[in-house]
Amino acid sequence: MKFNLKKYRAGILLLILTASASSCKKYLDEERRDNFNTANYFTTASQAQTFVNGIYSSLYMFQNGDAYGESPFITLELFAGHATTLGQSVNNKQVINQTTSPTNPGFETVWSNSYAAIANANVALKRIPAIAMPDADKKKLLGEAYFQRAFFYFHLVRLYGNVPLITEPVTITSETLYPDRSPVASVYDLIVADLKAAKDSGLPATDQFGRVSLGAVRTLLGSVYLTMAGYPLQKTENYALAAAEVLPVLTQYSLFNDYAYLHDNAHKNQGELIFQINYKVGIMENAIPQLTIPFNLQVGAYGDHLGAMLPTTQFIASYPAGDKRAKEREFFYSSYPKDKDPSTIITFEKPALYKFFHVESALGNGKSDENWTLFRLPEAQLIYAEAQNEADGAPNATAIGALEAIRGRAQLTPYGALSQTAFREAVWKERYLELCYEDKAYFDIQRTHKIYVVPGGTFADATSTANEQGITMKTQYYLWPIPQREINTNPKLKQNPGWQ
Repeated sequence: MKFNLKKYRAGILLLILTASASSCKKYLDEERRDNFNTANYFTTASQAQTFVNGIYSSLYMFQNGDAYGESPFITLELFAGHATTLGQSVNNKQVINQTTSPTNPGFETVWSNSYAAIANANVALKRIPAIAMPDADKKKLLGEAYFQRAFFYFHLVRLYGNVPLITEPVTITSETLYPDRSPVASVYDLIVADLKAAKDSGLPATDQFGRVSLGAVRTLLGSVYLTMAGYPLQKTENYALAAAEVLPVLTQYSLFNDYAYLHDNAHKNQGELIFQINYKVGIMENAIPQLTIPFNLQVGAYGDHLGAMLPTTQFIASYPAGDKRAKEREFFYSSYPKDKDPSTIITFEKPALYKFFHVESALGNGKSDENWTLFRLPEAQLIYAEAQNEADGAPNATAIGALEAIRGRAQLTPYGALSQTAFREAVWKERYLELCYEDKAYFDIQRTHKIYVVPGGTFADATSTANEQGITMKTQYYLWPIPQREINTNPKLKQNPGWQ
């Protein structure tokens, strides 16, 4: 029976969910807008707020998908080579085997949703300055819009390379209705400029309600600089910029003392969680648990158990001996009580991701409002550690401390003194072990041209070394293809190499 995920889609909802211990506020203006147009809409501060709230809805694209797990957050992991699927998705299996094509629906999902968000951000940035409202409130809304535009362009430029660069609202008569692709460097210039504008917009240092904060801006900008220092731009001077950008973040957040807090309801938007996509039962739900639990086993109160993304056993074996993250019900699990029959323990054929297991919905009615994390403190710590080591030629005490804080929580002993090269690979490895299955690995492959080789835990050239599934990455897979629908619609768009 095909599982219907339509109820989990963002669709045309213009909302952002903000959760606290006592309430969840829905940012959706309920008045009818059958005659909506920007000329008569952008007249009040509340309208501006509602419109900016709506930009956040495009973030839900990461969990958009169908019954078979063809969801962007899964597609990104399958490209990295450390996940498999027991689901029924032909497209997912083609990604794993590197036989996919530009018609894969995930490529269109990311492209279209990203440009929808950018279009809305462009409208906000154009129209909000003219609204009569307190300057501080106006600057904050503009800062959120700048962040969102940068965020989505950052995904587009990494995934598709040269992409159309649109910075003004588009109408049916606009010259940019059918745009050309712009150079990667130009796209990055806009991303950096937008994030600098967001950084100066008066955003709060942190936020516990799911909105953009200064910590989120700095972490994203640090990631941008780190990426620019690698392939394809190789602007190595940006290592120093990345380190300087995320340094303040390291003291604004704190690591959880329990990995379960990464995926429960009580700790949303708190502790080490810098920026999340927010969900709330009854308003916006998701299928993250159903997609990541073992296939067809009655674990939790879900109507479907899809097994669409499972870790490879070789990847799990790459964790050092004694690493807490590899222990049962930390990042992974191999058994669980049967739903409605806790005395019966179900043992899995292969381990699954406990990192995304949602106890509240599993023990409840199967409706999940688990948040999806975009940035958390360990990523900022590892950005700093890698960037500072590259910029200065050796790790300083802060970089070493950042790396060892993550390892210490995992109950691992300190490394001791490391050379620049050894420290670099230690940080790379920690990115895989700590940030596993959070949509970071594929982007690391792109910028380093290295893959994580398991179970030995070393690094090798990405396009000449087989992964644990026996697949050697094709050079064309450093980029996604331009969606075929876009090629068919816009004759100015030319396909990426190897995808014709």
